Amino acid sequence: QVQLVESGGGLVQAGGSLRLSCAASGYTFSSYAMGWFRQAPGKEREFVAQISWSGANTYYADSVKGRFTISRDNAKKTMYLQMNSLKPEDTAVYYCAALAKFYSDYDLRSFRSTDAVSWGQGTQATVSS
Repeated sequence: QVQLVESGGGLVQAGGSLRLSCAASGYTFSSYAMGWFRQAPGKEREFVAQISWSGANTYYADSVKGRFTISRDNAKKTMYLQMNSLKPEDTAVYYCAALAKFYSDYDLRSFRSTDAVSWGQGTQATVSS
């Protein structure tokens, strides 16, 4: 079982950047696709980005495409989310997840929290205007 811990959240002004990290424990980190999700105040948890086990494939929500970059370092068992050009609407608790697979855009539409192999506890990112 992989255990995940997010870090790197904080308060930043609009237009600024944050880099979130998701540190994994366990011996099978590289076997999993990984993803970032977020939950804004008063909203449902939504998909942000995912990355295949090798890092060769990535996919982003339209709302963050071009601004966010997901990456991973399997040697360090860590996944990252570089968030640039942040907007107030990016304010949310960001969660990392180990995924059972690299999801197609179609399958992501029906993705449920219970479909993830494991979830982190989340890290708060707040963007002020």
